[in-house]
Amino acid sequence: MIVTTTPSIEGHAIRDYRDYRGIVVGEVIVGVNLFRDLFASITDIVGGRSGKYENVLKRARDEALAEMEAEAAKVGANAIVGVDLDYEVVGDKGSMLMVSASGTAVIVE
Repeated sequence: MIVTTTPSIEGHAIRDYRDYRGIVVGEVIVGVNLFRDLFASITDIVGGRSGKYENVLKRARDEALAEMEAEAAKVGANAIVGVDLDYEVVGDKGSMLMVSASGTAVIVE
């Protein structure tokens, strides 16, 4: 499966309107652990990157993209163009992170 943020794929063609299979979405919501919050706040105070948050963010993004790709495969697509990734903090006191991936499922040659 080819996945790209661009509206087309160099070297591949979307030949016909029937090759557009519609919008596909993958959404993942992950909770943020209290201990991870504590260590992240310490990192914020002393400076540096928060590896724990980065790992959670990467996992959520990978899962959202995989879910979107699975949806595209279900409609017979072999590529997704125009992909957009969105990140939102949700839940009481911002206790959860939502990652949403969306794009247009297409068939390319």
